[in-house]
Amino acid sequence: MSRRLTPGRLLAWTVLVVFLVVTIVPFYWMIRTAITPAADIYTDSTGVLPQHPTLINFWRVLGLVDDETARAAGGSGAKINFLRYTVNSLIYSGLIAAVQTFCCAMAGYAFARLRFPGRDLLFGAMVAALMVPPIFTLLPNFALVKNLGLVNTFAGMVAPSLLMTPFAVFFLRQFFLSVPREVEEAAVIDGAGRWSVFWRVIVPMSRGPLITIVLTTSVWAWKDFLWPLLVGRGEDNRVLTVALGVFLQQSPNTRPDWTGLMAGSTLSVLPVLLLLIFLGKRLVQSLNFTGIK
Repeated sequence: MSRRLTPGRLLAWTVLVVFLVVTIVPFYWMIRTAITPAADIYTDSTGVLPQHPTLINFWRVLGLVDDETARAAGGSGAKINFLRYTVNSLIYSGLIAAVQTFCCAMAGYAFARLRFPGRDLLFGAMVAALMVPPIFTLLPNFALVKNLGLVNTFAGMVAPSLLMTPFAVFFLRQFFLSVPREVEEAAVIDGAGRWSVFWRVIVPMSRGPLITIVLTTSVWAWKDFLWPLLVGRGEDNRVLTVALGVFLQQSPNTRPDWTGLMAGSTLSVLPVLLLLIFLGKRLVQSLNFTGIK
């Protein structure tokens, strides 16, 4: 039986299509610019696809062509050590995602199941931290990292966000509250301690929400720019987002290398895109749980 097209349904679909277009157009324009020759960037900007598509912008950003060829293609000769900076970004985002998810899971379980003095007050203060803009903590965190001598190290880069984030603790706590207590009580009867209950019972049951936190944290850390720019100044610790900014600065001010920058940006999106493709289904499934109270 077909559903009737009511005005409300039509409005909902219209809004959905508008949001979809607004989301996709920047990615489309990034890819289109990346495959456009630098000489055509201003003259060929109206078509759906460029008239002379090319992959030379990707090759010169990756340093796979000599400087003469890169300049002949409209570039400035600047290049990115893409493999090195990608590994740095993987270490940065992967370390934050793994440790933060584990710590937030323990904190969320403690707030959901354990009884200790000041628990509700502490949880309220943590939730209130959601309303503090991250920019307000930037300067204190930098001063602390500098005083500890951790500037230009991975430890200093991951320190402010390694252990927890209020949203992840709140999200996981709400899920843990929906887990039947009978499951934990049965494990306790079998002789399991609190840690065994958490690690062997709760964590396997929480794969969906945990994967959600891993995905959101990984994407946030992968695209982070300002904090790695302040702390990871050296080339050994430079992440991909900062490297793209350096690449743009190396091009002449009178003629920025937009095609090269868009090629590098397209390459930087691929790891996150692959992560979402492989784990996106679990993300959608985890958002359907009914544990919010």
